Amino acid sequence: MTNAVKHFKFTPRGKRRLHQRPNAGEIEACRFWLSGELEELKPRLVVALGATPLHSMAGKAMPVGTNRGRIVTRGGVGVLPTVHPSYLLRLPDEDAKAREYARFVADLKLAR
Repeated sequence: MTNAVKHFKFTPRGKRRLHQRPNAGEIEACRFWLSGELEELKPRLVVALGATPLHSMAGKAMPVGTNRGRIVTRGGVGVLPTVHPSYLLRLPDEDAKAREYARFVADLKLAR
């Protein structure tokens, strides 16, 4: 497990820190470390938990929703796009949570 971007960008809100999405330049700047980790570990599959790691692995922005549930190959490594677990925690209603959790579990079963 690793982060595609190695720094935490945030906006202070009182005692809380709200996470900010990294921009394309920040993703590209951190690709060096991710590439080194991939070279060292030589994984057969990377599960991209959200848009940022998918962008980092693909080299360009790609929507998670339309690529979810299928393995794509990037640089000789299989990449399985899925949602970040925090997305599941932010869903407003129980039906949506149950439906998306089931899809997430299906994605992880595909990875297995």
